[in-house]
Amino acid sequence: MAAARQSESARRRAPSTEIEAIWRAVAALPRGSVSTYGAIAARAGLPRRARLVGHALKVAPRSLDLPWHRVVGAGGRIAFPPGSAHFREQRRRLRAEGVEVGRGGVRLPPSQDLDALLWGGAR
Repeated sequence: MAAARQSESARRRAPSTEIEAIWRAVAALPRGSVSTYGAIAARAGLPRRARLVGHALKVAPRSLDLPWHRVVGAGGRIAFPPGSAHFREQRRRLRAEGVEVGRGGVRLPPSQDLDALLWGGAR
């Protein structure tokens, strides 16, 4: 029972600035594009914190309506177990946006620089 109260209390805490930076980076992903957990972490100013991106997406309030499905693992793989409901949902959402999804993931664009993805080449 104490563990349940502790996790409920943890959910009520305000998110850290790191988590909020990740949410902003994910929210900025344009429709029809994908990025990796690692690239999102780097864009949020948190290089080498790819696992934190996964956590941030897990704890994100639904009201943020983040495009979580646009975030994939290294090499473009969908991080959920193949055949799971989450795997199928991510694949469905990506395909609905025109992203080609193969058996286990997507083909990543040549550049994983989110600024380049959002704004084109160097400015």
